[in-house]
Amino acid sequence: MFIKIFTSIFGTKHDRDLKQIWPIVGQINEHFESYNRLSDDQLKAKTEEFRERINNGETTDDILPEAFAVLKQACKRLVGKTWKIVGRDITWDMIPYDVQLIGGIILHQGKIAEMATGEGKTLVATLPMYLNALEGKGAHLVTVNDYLAQRDAEWMGEIYKFLGLTVGVILNDMTPSQRREAYNCDITYGTNNEFGFDYLRDNMAGSVEDIVQIRGHHYAIVDEVDSVLVDEARTPLIISGPVSESTHKFKEMKPYVERLVSDQNRYVSRLIKEAEDLLKQENHAEAAMNLLIAEHGAPKNKRLFKLYQEPGIKRMIQEAENNYLRDKGQNRTSDEQYFGDLYYMVDEKNHVIDLTEKGRISMNPSDPEMFLLPDLGDEIAKIENDDMLSYEDKLLKKEEVHRLFNHRSEQLQNISQLLRAYSLYEKDDEYVVQDGKVLIVDEFTGRIMQGRRYSDGLHQAIEAKENVKIERETQTLATITLQNYFRMYDKLAGMTGTAETEAAELWEIYKLDVVVIPTNKPIARIDMEDVIYRTKREKYNAVINEIETMRNLGRPILVGTTTVEVSETLSRMLKRQGIPHNVLNAKQHQREAEIVAGAGEPGAVTIATNMAGRGTDIKLGAGVVEAGDPSKGIPGGLHIIGTARHEARRIDRQLRGRSGRQGDPGSSLFFLSLEDELMRLFGSDRIAGVMDRMGAQEGEVITHALITRSIEKAQKRVEMQNFAIRKRLLEYDDVMNQQREIIYDRRRVALTQEDTRDEVLNILEEFVDQKVAEYLGSGSHVEEWDLDGLEATVG
Repeated sequence: MFIKIFTSIFGTKHDRDLKQIWPIVGQINEHFESYNRLSDDQLKAKTEEFRERINNGETTDDILPEAFAVLKQACKRLVGKTWKIVGRDITWDMIPYDVQLIGGIILHQGKIAEMATGEGKTLVATLPMYLNALEGKGAHLVTVNDYLAQRDAEWMGEIYKFLGLTVGVILNDMTPSQRREAYNCDITYGTNNEFGFDYLRDNMAGSVEDIVQIRGHHYAIVDEVDSVLVDEARTPLIISGPVSESTHKFKEMKPYVERLVSDQNRYVSRLIKEAEDLLKQENHAEAAMNLLIAEHGAPKNKRLFKLYQEPGIKRMIQEAENNYLRDKGQNRTSDEQYFGDLYYMVDEKNHVIDLTEKGRISMNPSDPEMFLLPDLGDEIAKIENDDMLSYEDKLLKKEEVHRLFNHRSEQLQNISQLLRAYSLYEKDDEYVVQDGKVLIVDEFTGRIMQGRRYSDGLHQAIEAKENVKIERETQTLATITLQNYFRMYDKLAGMTGTAETEAAELWEIYKLDVVVIPTNKPIARIDMEDVIYRTKREKYNAVINEIETMRNLGRPILVGTTTVEVSETLSRMLKRQGIPHNVLNAKQHQREAEIVAGAGEPGAVTIATNMAGRGTDIKLGAGVVEAGDPSKGIPGGLHIIGTARHEARRIDRQLRGRSGRQGDPGSSLFFLSLEDELMRLFGSDRIAGVMDRMGAQEGEVITHALITRSIEKAQKRVEMQNFAIRKRLLEYDDVMNQQREIIYDRRRVALTQEDTRDEVLNILEEFVDQKVAEYLGSGSHVEEWDLDGLEATVG
């Protein structure tokens, strides 16, 4: 209540932020008008003037109004000029308007500017990039892929060049010398991976000539900042190299694991059949227990999915789980008693699989103990306390214990990863197989993640499952999280269409404030309430009917899917109906620009995974704005159909944001089912309960604000869980980061100093002092000294 009163009096934080900025916009426009009388050469000379003023003590804040006005004036003078962008001729027609100037000021201040789709983020970035490049320390523009890096460098590069600045771009296939040249430019475009990996490679360099990031990290703007700093932050950057010898046993263990998976699936099928019979007899308690065990045995079982659609089933299973947890908490039962007949237990939410006692016996009846790891600490302590053993014997015994531990540990890990590969990872969902290789699909963008591999042997386990060549194991040579890489910049800023939902995380991790920039024209898009069905089959049929209806009105339709498999399923259904369409997914990514270019034409149908949500601008064809049916409340413009809610609300907002750019009409509608991944894992019990109370029958659609709110709550729970993962990853890396900085600093000293003898002697002295204190102790008697240990260590 107090917050509402405060806001009504003083306005929101965004209102207060913008109120402070509007006077600066006025100053920029005054300078802009006064520069009309300058010649091109006089305008270009302003760049050198600004540099001198900065060198003489003025700050970038002092010269901001003039510098932004100069860039705006350059944009005006380039209007009508033509140049090539990634092989295509474009004619320049953009001059920053006031809300874009606001966005530029926010970015200069080291904040995140949230700007709606079609509001010209690419142009906005040129303003602070120009201003901060004047300091001569380099300014970096970070994009999500090579295509956007090259496109934006060529597109915006002409403005910088007109004003006398140099522009470079870092692309995946560039040589070290080309990279060094690009980094030495005033402004450098590139992807987060290229910048991060160059930093790691620089700190593995054998000579100063091999270092490419000479000037360090001064100022960066991260485009699609939520994608880079939030979504990508769960995966650290790793440079790896091959191990000397391969020790994995995936091929050998695969037949055993396949048999185990097959036995488990048979057992789960029997449990589900018994549950169906028990339900007919109205023995709900036992049926629910059977289904709970089945859930922990094979959570993606299709028959189980079907049963979930029955009224009250999810609620019954939840009650059974509550009873089990209560009994377990009171020590009246254990996992073994409840789930002892399973061969392994699957925790789908946390992606963890554990072999049960039954599974261990099934894998190796003669020696189930081989799957139990020895207690390393206890074993080492026993050896240390055995006075009968000599120092050399103790070393040999310890080696033997370590060898046994490593052997069993690797076997267990191989089995665990194979079980994960078979139970949790599905082809054309989490990955695709192309040209005999397993390629990861980015769940947030739908693009293939070239060069990425799952860690800890999971990738090799999937290769074994798919019968393709198992690539050699690798070892980590250098690693850093994206969080710690970007925190090295003196000033960091970002822009996106969807950051507000992650504002708390962006502030906590990066100390980046989010400011929502007003749109140049009001958003006219209509976002409709979600419609929900019990099964995917009903949902897909409804999607096809919706496509047909909108297409008949002459509206273009963009259908967003979360996986390759769903995009191909819908494509087959459209083909059967004779509806022409394009598919844009990880398998057809080469045709992306061509498909997107035609996606706004009348009646065009485009099915796309999340890859159509970033950096793609769908322009409407002739007559599309007027298409629609006003008598039925159907607007014109692009119609967005979502086929499932993503686990992050931002991704849904990005999909909606493809429509209604620059005040155009448009609409969006999400079709959901209780079988959807998000609903099944995090929300379907509550939503199924709502549908039961409403008396929804099979085939009947439900649209209700209560269901939409329940789905958003489920998404918030997943977002919180993912934030916890990222935060934990950062906490681990923060510890490593301290050591990494010390080592990298010492390496840089060794590379740049002509004589490192003193440095080496200092390190040796520290080492010897430390070992003497460890083995001889301070103030201890001579007879307590461990001379053998000291000699073995320092020789």
